Amino acid sequence: MLKVSVVVPVYNAGPYIEKCAETLLRQSIGPDAYEVVYVDDGSTDDSAERLDRLAERHPHVRVHHQENSGWPGKPRNVGARMSRGEYVQFVDQDDELGLEALERLYALGKRNGSDIVLGKTAGTMAGPSNVFARTIDRCTVETHTLFESLTPHKMFRREFLLENEIRFPEGRCRLEDQLFMAHAYSVAKCVSVVGDYPCYYWMRREDGKNTSSRGLVVDEYFGYLRKVVQTVKAHTRPGPVQDKMLRRTYRVEILRQVSEPYVLSSHRQIEERYEAVRKLVLEEFPPSVLAGLPAVARLRGYLLEQGRLDALCLLAGRTKQMAPRAELGRPRWHEGALTAPVRLHLVHADGKPLTLVERRGRLLLDPVLTEGLPGAEEWEAGDPLNAAYGEIRLSHRGQHIGWYPESDFAVRLEDAGRGRKKPVVSGTMRIDPLTAAGGGPLERGVHDVSAFFQVLGLGRSAALRGDWKSQPLAGQAVQVGTPTRTVIPYWTASRQLAIDIGEFYHRLSDVPGRVTLRQRIRIPAPVRRPLGKAWRYVRG
Repeated sequence: MLKVSVVVPVYNAGPYIEKCAETLLRQSIGPDAYEVVYVDDGSTDDSAERLDRLAERHPHVRVHHQENSGWPGKPRNVGARMSRGEYVQFVDQDDELGLEALERLYALGKRNGSDIVLGKTAGTMAGPSNVFARTIDRCTVETHTLFESLTPHKMFRREFLLENEIRFPEGRCRLEDQLFMAHAYSVAKCVSVVGDYPCYYWMRREDGKNTSSRGLVVDEYFGYLRKVVQTVKAHTRPGPVQDKMLRRTYRVEILRQVSEPYVLSSHRQIEERYEAVRKLVLEEFPPSVLAGLPAVARLRGYLLEQGRLDALCLLAGRTKQMAPRAELGRPRWHEGALTAPVRLHLVHADGKPLTLVERRGRLLLDPVLTEGLPGAEEWEAGDPLNAAYGEIRLSHRGQHIGWYPESDFAVRLEDAGRGRKKPVVSGTMRIDPLTAAGGGPLERGVHDVSAFFQVLGLGRSAALRGDWKSQPLAGQAVQVGTPTRTVIPYWTASRQLAIDIGEFYHRLSDVPGRVTLRQRIRIPAPVRRPLGKAWRYVRG
């Protein structure tokens, strides 16, 4: 049996077939270990001919042509049934794989007997996700935040899909990915995550015609969202695990319809979407889902269920003005890592901090947010640290890859005087160039340093900035590993902290001060990336 079958649904992909195929056909796992199964869904351009030419040149490529079904679900199902691999990897026609993706995903899945293996995502359409912060051998939706990643571009054990009758809905269907993943996650006994290598690249097409770029029809969209909720409920028992999964849907698909920026826009669908999500919440979500949300999100849900669109707009106008404040101490090297104290909190438009008010033994949400909101002017914060956290993010310029170096951030309430408490995220940034990339070394290039944090259900990203005059980085360049690689921390023109690995933009000879040799640890050969214009570096 082959190790992996890669299933690619195709419809009018044109030249993107070759762009995608360039990474599919050069996988390090070797051509004898896998196959690529293209399912042409009745293309009307030259895609069928392009695919047939690929199959003629490459013995491990198979092509199936069928009448147009109108959506990716049926070709994916057909491809999965045709597959001869132990595992099935779904790939979209305009995306790419890291060249070692199949080898790494299969090895991790085989070693752990995994039903699903997630690979770290990157690319021009991939936002940062700490689901892939590090490699995880074994987890489930109960123990990890898997339900934050609902695209099907993952590796699945083929027998797992067949035994549990996990299939994509066929024909025109919005949220088909979520329906598929809701079923798969609910019944998976073991899931693994590759966090130290970018496996899947979501690439934005130059013509803007990615498969997922479609308009929203309200009744259709929220009808299928209802099916996602019902799928979770059908395959899980009422309780904490089910609530955790549904809470993600409530927080993302539901509340974004009544939060900034959307609810403050002039979009003609605002009231129609509002009525649709309110009906869905009242009919499908157990009260325990809303009860477990942090303070501001729970307040939005309460106003939604009470039918107060006016109050939701008022709250959105206030939370929109909430800004992050990041305080970065002087960066220094300590035990092979670039370290600095970091302190993060939120402020209102006037610069005053977001606080909680102590009143008669209760902690109430900041009156600046709740004043004039009917039934919520004394909104209890509940657990003020619920879902609160902070993390450091490294963004590799040009390669569209994010990393999450481990740091010791903690969330606490600080006394702000006059019976007020201020939620603060603080700790020590720690960036070890040899382990910051999911446990491996950072690749050559420039990595911008920022932080993301969430308190009371409000999340913000903040660049970590400093002053080259008061916090000079001269003399902070070091060399690490064997063979040695130069690491140069510096302030950008906008005063953001950045790290130059391998003298990509700066030269060691240009950096004043003494260079210290640290940590002679062998750095593995650089991982191979997909080729093409997406990987041009942006200097500066």
